[in-house]
Amino acid sequence: MSLQPIDLYSPDRRGQAKLVLENVSKQFGEGAEAVRALSPVSLVLCPGDFVCIVGPSGCGKSTLLNLVAGFERPSTGRLVLDGRDIDGPGRERGVVFQQGALFNWMTVLENVAFGPRAHGNRQARERAMHYLELVGLAGFAQRYPYELSGGMQQRVGIARALANEPEMLLMDEPFAALDQQNRELLQEEIKAIWRRTGKTVLWITHSIEESLFLATHVLVMSARPGAIKSAFQAEFSRSDDPFVSTTPAFAEAKRRILGLLREESLAARHQEIES
Repeated sequence: MSLQPIDLYSPDRRGQAKLVLENVSKQFGEGAEAVRALSPVSLVLCPGDFVCIVGPSGCGKSTLLNLVAGFERPSTGRLVLDGRDIDGPGRERGVVFQQGALFNWMTVLENVAFGPRAHGNRQARERAMHYLELVGLAGFAQRYPYELSGGMQQRVGIARALANEPEMLLMDEPFAALDQQNRELLQEEIKAIWRRTGKTVLWITHSIEESLFLATHVLVMSARPGAIKSAFQAEFSRSDDPFVSTTPAFAEAKRRILGLLREESLAARHQEIES
């Protein structure tokens, strides 16, 4: 197993695209106060891709995800999902944030059923239970979020996103606040869910290990304004070996990405000094 460089905007990928970003950039503010968060980015996600984005803090990773989610509008370029321009949030994109963002006054079951019920689904509770079973929390359906651990709350958040049956999952560092043991367990669970559902996933993370363990493709971003520095096809997510992260090939892939990120971190520091 190894990392292979890949063009994520190749004609072959555009021909089977689920999501297309075409020269997408983002600037906040105007004039001398303007902040360029994202340089023009072009990439394609195909059905079933699990794309992880890593990069220095402030490089525009979350900005890019917010553009795909429809929470922000691009300054330039187009975002196209299934042939239609993205012009705002939509049910076809499920978002999971760093924190569970659950309704504490609702039970776990009510939280997960909220989206389907809001859209008139008469089997909302049944669907919610299905996804709670999928994330291993069916036995906690009548508990309240404040009664659960942080890892369990994140699983509820994932179940809630899945219950809307989106075509894409957008994950903004969902495991960042968890301890290492819970993080590794949830990584295994999310990989199993991805394999069972075949969802297309865009995942933001600071963890190189997480990106290599989960992703079919790893995208390394440059310092702000963020741009695609390198893109790789990864094979570790296809492995059934639970200890694949201990292999020499995994360690070499980690070193390779770490080297790229160190370059960008140094560049970001120089930018701060010059400004």
